[in-house]
Amino acid sequence: MIKVAVNGFGTIGKRVADAVSAQTDMEIVGVSKTRPSHEAMIAQKRGYPLYIADISKKDQFENAGMKVAGSVEEMIQAADIIVDATPGGVGAGNRAMYEKFGKMAIWQGGEDHSVAGFSFNSSCNFADARGRQFARVVSCNTTGLCRIIKLADEAYGVKKVRATMIRRGADPGDAKRGPVDAIVLNPVTIPSHHGPDVQTVLPDIDIVTMAMIVPTTFMHMHVVQMDLANAGDKDKILRLIADNPRIGLVKGYTGIKSTAELKEYASDLGRPRSDLWESCVFEDSLSIVDGKELYLFQAIHQEADVVVENVDCIRAMTGSAATAGESVAMTNRALGFETI
Repeated sequence: MIKVAVNGFGTIGKRVADAVSAQTDMEIVGVSKTRPSHEAMIAQKRGYPLYIADISKKDQFENAGMKVAGSVEEMIQAADIIVDATPGGVGAGNRAMYEKFGKMAIWQGGEDHSVAGFSFNSSCNFADARGRQFARVVSCNTTGLCRIIKLADEAYGVKKVRATMIRRGADPGDAKRGPVDAIVLNPVTIPSHHGPDVQTVLPDIDIVTMAMIVPTTFMHMHVVQMDLANAGDKDKILRLIADNPRIGLVKGYTGIKSTAELKEYASDLGRPRSDLWESCVFEDSLSIVDGKELYLFQAIHQEADVVVENVDCIRAMTGSAATAGESVAMTNRALGFETI
């Protein structure tokens, strides 16, 4: 069993912990919190050993009825690999601690590529993660872009990509962010950071991205245009998407035309937290113009799609799965889902 510690039990960390605990070849040896909170309480209810960053706050946790297993350093020593899900900008400061104990670690897309020197996506570079001490799972938007670009590139070759990210303003549980009544360019300048981030995984892809934030919490939406090297076939591309274990095809007959309807569908499917681990490509949006111009809309669940990538990254780094396909199948099966 691979012993996994999750440093930071928040939006991503709690989902990763649940996904890891569902795997037959992994176990959670601990999760961390900085203060007693509802998420710390959930960790206790899940049976995850709870470690804290500042051991001097132990009394605060125990007075709230939460048993403290020890310090974060003790948690790290008990693990084979650490998933760092601390807030963006915080995780980089933990690298020295992981190095001190000679542990493997995975960071999230909120950190710069330089924190690990290697950025991971299951569909693109699974084998390249083998034997590495450090890796970074790219952001939710980059994950979604990498999946669909890799699919198109393998089938027809991709000469260039132009994409616009229409981003949610905040996660559903975040009461401190906005906008409430605005569309915010994020950034005003072009390109946004998403294109260069894709190139940390797919360095040969010519990509330019733009981004804006809108007043919603549900998901992100991508407007994607790709110039193909060879003439594409719409029906073939739709079949490839339908067969991809990490890309869901939103069928036209469902009547789903929005992120709200997608989230409701995930809820009706009984998905934990209504999570959509797959990228969601709208079937009716996919078009090929002049033979080689591919257009589509895809929705990305910002809280979920990187979760399964973290699980696969654990297997890649520890060498416990021979191929990406093997790991993806194991991860999906353990979570009990087939793509929409």
